[in-house]
Amino acid sequence: MTPQAPAYRRLSVEERRSQLLDAALTLFAHRVPEDVSLDDVAEAAGVSRPLVYRYFPGGKQQLYEAALRSAAEELQQCFDEPREGPLLPRLARALDRYLTFVDQHDAGFSALLQGGSVVETSRTTAIVDGVRRAAAEHILRHLEVTEPGSRLRMTVRMWITAVEAASLIWLDEDKQPPADELRDWLVEQFVAVLSVTARRDPQTSALVGVLAEDV
Repeated sequence: MTPQAPAYRRLSVEERRSQLLDAALTLFAHRVPEDVSLDDVAEAAGVSRPLVYRYFPGGKQQLYEAALRSAAEELQQCFDEPREGPLLPRLARALDRYLTFVDQHDAGFSALLQGGSVVETSRTTAIVDGVRRAAAEHILRHLEVTEPGSRLRMTVRMWITAVEAASLIWLDEDKQPPADELRDWLVEQFVAVLSVTARRDPQTSALVGVLAEDV
């Protein structure tokens, strides 16, 4: 008997949408959005351009925003570390995942999170800011602070911004120092900025005393 070819399986709407987003994210991981066309996405996904438009009738802008949300969800999960054991090792593991994402997406990380793209809008800015806020909330929960004061919240959010900036500079510096050194450096900076705030804020001062046991 002649072997039959495997039956073609039609993808569901969600499966096809996920396929297109994966293709777009792969392209954005190596090229800035301005350099990626819908034809490129269609070719990478092995589908026609009209099919891409069927799922993203808003064109490139809608596809970019959907890809950004997908990347944002992955980045938010980086800081979703189980609240078990000392805080600083937990923070180091979260940073390991974060820097792995940065390393794998490379130029796409800059395009997706740095901003300044020609396709940037208030919606994309809100998505990026949501990543920063979610990361800060994760860290505050790890600190076991139910009602953080303004100085502590500001310190944590400033550190999150510094992590993002350091990641972008790290890419620009050909990923030097090595990721594990950068991770440890960022953890040390976290303790350092909290220590500065502790001089002005009793709530942060109490936290620094607890963290000193982890150093």
